[in-house]
Amino acid sequence: MSMDFDISFDPAYGDAVAVAPGVTRVTANNPGPFTFHGTNTYLVGADTLAVIDPGPDDDAHLQAILRAARGRPVSHILVSHTHRDHSPLARRLKAETGAVVCAEGRHRPARPLRIGEVNPLDASADLEFTPDLVLADDAVVDGDGWMLRAVHTPGHAANHVSFALEGTGLLFSADHVMAWSTSIVAPPDGAMADYMASLDRLLDRDDRLFFPGHGGPVTAPQNFMRGLKAHRKMRERAIVERLRLGDRTIPEMVRSIYRDTDPRLHGAAGLSVLAHLEDLIGRGVAVTSGEPSIDGEFGPA
Repeated sequence: MSMDFDISFDPAYGDAVAVAPGVTRVTANNPGPFTFHGTNTYLVGADTLAVIDPGPDDDAHLQAILRAARGRPVSHILVSHTHRDHSPLARRLKAETGAVVCAEGRHRPARPLRIGEVNPLDASADLEFTPDLVLADDAVVDGDGWMLRAVHTPGHAANHVSFALEGTGLLFSADHVMAWSTSIVAPPDGAMADYMASLDRLLDRDDRLFFPGHGGPVTAPQNFMRGLKAHRKMRERAIVERLRLGDRTIPEMVRSIYRDTDPRLHGAAGLSVLAHLEDLIGRGVAVTSGEPSIDGEFGPA
């Protein structure tokens, strides 16, 4: 199957955009192949606010968030995960507001690095981030007229968490589910088995609208996530087929499976193939000599 993604989105840089009752979006001006038009920061509340994903360390974006607050106090800063397009501005926003910074934890890989392995995503990790409040799965942050529940959704990152606005059917899905693109799952930062389990976790919920970390809302999340699962299973089947046809390296598979994808994304595509192969090896569907790696050789089981 093919996935249809919604790429219609006006970032309205610097402006506060009302997206739901008591929810405002401010989009950072950091567009790119992995961030779409930029990182979405959300302000939740009427009198005292929570800020979800303050974004990159950017002066203009900090000032835009403060303008959107309109002098109202910010009691909490919630961070979905510690990639540098989501968390670094938390430090400066905390200094400006005195808010409590909440997250699942510090940055970490989904699995230990193997001997000689280099994490290709180290540059994208906010290794300086430390939350004031560590959020366990299902923990609730209470604010002035709002309540946000932490829903752990590892996969894109080991410490990825989504936030449900209790009593509204709204969920801030960050980079786990986005309407414009599939999420990048790249070892050792992320893990495909975790990602798929997190999709199932959200499918078991009854949220009616997702606000993602990039791009516009996911308006029919249950149907969309079922499509994401089918899309990942299609990729998995394509990898198994390439192995059966004789491909033995990840670059060979990427050239075939992602032939219609922007070449700038082929590096990320290779890491996604590695994520699938790690999962397939763990399930006994594929094999490799030694540990699976981006430059390893693979075969069908």
